Amino acid sequence: MIAHVINPGSSSVKLACARVEPSLNPALPGQLRVELERAELPLSGPPSIEQLADLNAQIRTLTADWPAPDAVVGRGGLIGRVPAGTYRVTPELAEYALQGEGASEPANFGGPLALALAEVWGVPAYIVDPQSVDELLPEARATGVQGVTRATRFHTLNARVVARRAAHEVGKRLGDARVVVAHLGATTSVTAFDGGRAIDTTGTGPDGGPMGAMQGGPLPTRALLKLVREHGEAATLRLLAGEGGFRALTGSANLKDLEARELSDPAVQAATAAFVQQACKAIGEQCAALPGRPHAIALTGGIARWDGLVDRIERRVAWIAPVIVVPGELELEALAEGVGRVLLGLEQVRQWPHAAPVATPAAASSVTTSPPLPTPNSENA
Repeated sequence: MIAHVINPGSSSVKLACARVEPSLNPALPGQLRVELERAELPLSGPPSIEQLADLNAQIRTLTADWPAPDAVVGRGGLIGRVPAGTYRVTPELAEYALQGEGASEPANFGGPLALALAEVWGVPAYIVDPQSVDELLPEARATGVQGVTRATRFHTLNARVVARRAAHEVGKRLGDARVVVAHLGATTSVTAFDGGRAIDTTGTGPDGGPMGAMQGGPLPTRALLKLVREHGEAATLRLLAGEGGFRALTGSANLKDLEARELSDPAVQAATAAFVQQACKAIGEQCAALPGRPHAIALTGGIARWDGLVDRIERRVAWIAPVIVVPGELELEALAEGVGRVLLGLEQVRQWPHAAPVATPAAASSVTTSPPLPTPNSENA
């Protein structure tokens, strides 16, 4: 089968023509074979509703010579609290993506762009594992302060495809595996998957996760309150999610530059030691969130290309479970595989419920009740 894949970001729209073939291993039917022909549409800034018609036209032009697709799949953004899976894009879902709480998120344009291209070809449109996936256990969502619950944000799309690959590496279907995925890059998150369901996570950005290239990592509460008093809430959030981590400690967030400087620069050496410490602690925390020993620990994201750091993390946590390294991100592959599982009959398509918007990090402290936990994805590939 062939799928056209659309992944909008803040500076470009990544595109792919994906050829998806069934697994050659009957024991692991979800181990699909994916071949991508890639293209990219540069943007001058994050996409906007005003640009939508022009973006649709440019995408049609860039993909005009590609073979006719069986489906079009786009990145999913904030569409309300939903379980993981592949969702059919309806006009209602597309409208919510553009008008709802996540309207300013580049990923929220994935569904509307996919629907427009799918209508040209007369095929269905889908999104896969949108950013607002929330399958946490109730106890993972709770805090010790009445009326305050944890907001769930992590690297959903990449973390789940990496969890599946790590499960396959140790000979298991995702639905039968316990996997901890550490996404380590500009921002970070570490997530515990039990049977394909993300039951707990550190969160990412200002909500949690170890330090990253630009993410500040966990701070003592009194220090955090002091930062807010001195610099204000907006500046503190920028520090936690975009101006902290390696950038704050070394003056650079460029991983190649940092790797080259490490042997001679004490600041980089201190920062890498702190990063390894925080990453290993977060991995251990999420291993303990599982109901049993994990079958695999996966390291992914841009920092997973830094062999020296990966080796140090692996030496610290390999006694827990085999460590699988999947450098970079596999978002285009994840989107293609998600629609492939549906079209090949390995997974049922999900229909988007008219869910309430997910609480934003800024509003998380005002949440007084948690909506009912969504039904976990039942696919077992």
